[in-house]
Amino acid sequence: MTESKPFVTAELDATKWDNLEPLYQSLIDRELRCEGCLEKLLLDRSELDALVSEAGANLYITMTRHTDDEAANRGYEQFVQEVSPRHKQVSFELDKKICDSPHAEKLDQDRYGVMLRETRTSVGMFREENIPIQTELALLEQKYNQIVGAMTCEFEGETRTMPQMALYLEDQDRELRERAWRTVADRRMQDREALDELFDEMAAKRGAIGSNAGFENFRDYQHAAMMRYDYTPGDCARFHEAIEQVVVPLRRKLDEERREALGIDRLRPWDAAVDTRGRDPLRPFKDADQLVDRSSKVFNRMDSELGAMFDRLREGDCLDLETRQNKAPGGYQYNRDFSRMPFIFMNAAGLHRDLETMVHEAGHAFHSFLADHDPLVGYRHSPIEFAEVASMSMELLTYPYLEEFYTEVDANRARREHLEAMSRTLSWIAQVDAFQHWLYLNPGHGVEERSRKWVELDERFGGGTDWEGLEAQRMNLWHRQLHIFGMPFYYIEYGIAQLGALQVWLNSKRKGEREAIGAYKKALALGGSKPLPQLFETAECRFDFGSEIVGELMDAVRDELETIPA
Repeated sequence: MTESKPFVTAELDATKWDNLEPLYQSLIDRELRCEGCLEKLLLDRSELDALVSEAGANLYITMTRHTDDEAANRGYEQFVQEVSPRHKQVSFELDKKICDSPHAEKLDQDRYGVMLRETRTSVGMFREENIPIQTELALLEQKYNQIVGAMTCEFEGETRTMPQMALYLEDQDRELRERAWRTVADRRMQDREALDELFDEMAAKRGAIGSNAGFENFRDYQHAAMMRYDYTPGDCARFHEAIEQVVVPLRRKLDEERREALGIDRLRPWDAAVDTRGRDPLRPFKDADQLVDRSSKVFNRMDSELGAMFDRLREGDCLDLETRQNKAPGGYQYNRDFSRMPFIFMNAAGLHRDLETMVHEAGHAFHSFLADHDPLVGYRHSPIEFAEVASMSMELLTYPYLEEFYTEVDANRARREHLEAMSRTLSWIAQVDAFQHWLYLNPGHGVEERSRKWVELDERFGGGTDWEGLEAQRMNLWHRQLHIFGMPFYYIEYGIAQLGALQVWLNSKRKGEREAIGAYKKALALGGSKPLPQLFETAECRFDFGSEIVGELMDAVRDELETIPA
């Protein structure tokens, strides 16, 4: 029996709509006589969608690697303006064809149920008039990357990127730290008005999208669009309350201990990262090659299958790790859906947090590899709440192997820093999410009102930092959070996932590493083929983010901190 001919091949240039339109039209026109015909349509569509997805991924990757490259920006813009809108339209027509087919209910619901549920949601929310607005928003998001990617500072006689400036915040010289912090803050303030105006424009367009789809506000629209079937905005508020009740007191206690250890009257923003015992900053690697080599040793010691996956990333163009001017901020892992090879992007400057980013994004890559067997491209992606469990678990599961980067003393420092930072991270997540809820439930608000709300939330979720004389800088801290600009409401997922990751880590301590990693890999291999609670259950975790489980997990963090030498 001969294998069936693939519907598309990698040779097709998917950056040109003229090449794609006949293929999509053939799918729309295809006659569906039985559930087998429908299943074949789903598989052929998946191949084509994967090729289009990878074309867009490669253009985005190139643009973020070189934000000053006119050709790269133009190529991405053309795709966003010419391919993406038409792809959204034909995707709706295909979704509707699938939903309207009498054969849909005859498909194996255990296999296709999640996909059909999401397809029906997409059809119900689709509005043709939103397509050009979404295109405009994609271009505005690109503008944010360009503004932030161009930020550099003149400091100590050299031009430095923002990630490079973070090195100075770990220096023992407090006066140097303060100058570095103020230099970065002043540079960010130069673009304050531009970023405020950019956000106002984005918020107005997002409000129009929600209104066009029949929603009272963009918050409710986005929760539905993000397929949040298993929790509501009310549950988000419950998460905020749990963080306020359980995590914020721990954060403030740790901040007070930091102030006392440093022997200072007031804890200032430039005192947050320095070692309280006067030791030199943690420096886990010298350059990207050393970061990759040492990470490979960690993952191969942890689990041979994960180690082999990481080493695959060293082949071809799968890594861009070091910071440089005109490189977009942040870090990400991008699925290239047709070739099924992940890409990791980050801005490493030699800091410990760069190591954390490396293992975090590697967790996403493991997820991509473990789920890449599924012929349905949608099932190679999981809900973000669980996708981040894949990455955040790696930050914790690498604890026993940090001696690949550090001495035993410094490895303990790294573990302690990561656990102590968890209270800051969870508090920040709750603050950012609560802020986003307010932003879109209060359309038409002004810049001053928005700034006051941010400070109010910082009083609720913040730590023990003294901001006297730095009120303007404090008001604009949210500008640095790219998710607010480019991925609205994509942030609480990190908090939900952190609770899942902590459970994976505790399983490794209580049940043994092999069993915990086995459950982790089994869950990742499901991709997005099962509902969110079932993915957590397969990883042997509870899908819950109320005060009870938050308290239980924070108790475990406190207990662990007591066992790690300071």
